[in-house]
Amino acid sequence: MFILSAAFLNAQNPSIYDFTVSTLEGEDFSFSQLKGKKVMIVNTASKCGFTPQYEDLQELWEHYGGDDFIIIGFPSNNFMNQEPGSNEDIKEFCTRNYGVTFPMMSKISVKGDDMHPLYKWLTTKDLNGVEDSNVRWNFQKFLIDENGKLFKVIKPRTSPADPEILNWLNE
Repeated sequence: MFILSAAFLNAQNPSIYDFTVSTLEGEDFSFSQLKGKKVMIVNTASKCGFTPQYEDLQELWEHYGGDDFIIIGFPSNNFMNQEPGSNEDIKEFCTRNYGVTFPMMSKISVKGDDMHPLYKWLTTKDLNGVEDSNVRWNFQKFLIDENGKLFKVIKPRTSPADPEILNWLNE
């Protein structure tokens, strides 16, 4: 589920705050509640070589998460069917294997004809005002600044504990 306001469609410089998505539990999650926070958005998968990044994401969340920073995971099955499970399966996997407590959203598509509008915003310069990009694989990270603007796209292979990310968080 997603809600996209008419203001977003007509805005010259839309922000992430215009989106509402669904959590793994099916509840609405409005990005407008994130104003003033740095945000890391990451597309995840349970059967990927990068899946152990859940551990680093959880450590990052435990250390930095709260009033100034949030991680939001978006499971997707776009790459070699590496996230085949249901939202319930994903929640159980993340909790049991990695103790994930950062917010996880419902499974979405992050590329192709059925790309979720949030990922369209993240990857389209005309919408995000910063750069065009493609989601290359699972665990690609999008850093959003405190004003809701795309700051940087981080490659999937890059650890969530990379100095570039830690420096951004400590700015």
